Amino acid sequence: MSTEKVVKPYEKEQDDKKSQVSRMFNKIAPYYDFLNRFLSLGIDTIWRKKAINKIKAANPKLILDIATGTADVAIEMIKQLNPDKIIGLDISSEMLEVGQKKINKRELNKKIELVLGDSENLSFEDNSFDAVTVAFGVRNFQNLEKGLKEMNRVLKKDGQVMILEFSKPKFFPFKQIFNAYFKYVLPLIGRFTSKDPKAYKYLYDSVQAFPDGDKFVEILKNTGYNSIQCTSLSLGICSVYIGKK
Repeated sequence: MSTEKVVKPYEKEQDDKKSQVSRMFNKIAPYYDFLNRFLSLGIDTIWRKKAINKIKAANPKLILDIATGTADVAIEMIKQLNPDKIIGLDISSEMLEVGQKKINKRELNKKIELVLGDSENLSFEDNSFDAVTVAFGVRNFQNLEKGLKEMNRVLKKDGQVMILEFSKPKFFPFKQIFNAYFKYVLPLIGRFTSKDPKAYKYLYDSVQAFPDGDKFVEILKNTGYNSIQCTSLSLGICSVYIGKK
């Protein structure tokens, strides 16, 4: 079992992490895409492309994209993988609304379906999907193991999971520069642009608390995955985890 500290966006409030995460993303949804590009200097688009490429050889036809947000990963998977169908699921209705506009603009409605839902209580049948993907979302699960087990449940036998998530750089001086940027600069910019000063403080705190690298590989093993590979990107800013059911 994972023992990571439960970090919530609004620590002083009593409602659970799931409710707070939903509320936080509803608040920052209009600014989310701009801030992602701006704060990562555009590198986040490269991370997503590299992560998606990891499952290309398996040629998945039916894909579940959890924590789909504004549908960036789903749209990129259509380009790279050409699947028959992608279902994008998210807990934030406002993020999905932004994503739906992007899908409509690209005329991808027949390929991508967005649904409001809870990653820890999926409404899909067992063994439904060829691949399940999550980009920068598992860190926000209220119960990490429960969410990973649900993903495993709906995955077909030998289907692949792809998880892209922030990790903690380990090399001097990049580690120190990265931590300073994440801890002080991001929240400051986020405060003036997203109208929610807590959102980007939560980003730093949740990354620090997340069991990345070998610890997360072990959690994946304990929740039913095998043949797990972990690839570090951009000197350890984030990592791609690939596993099979």
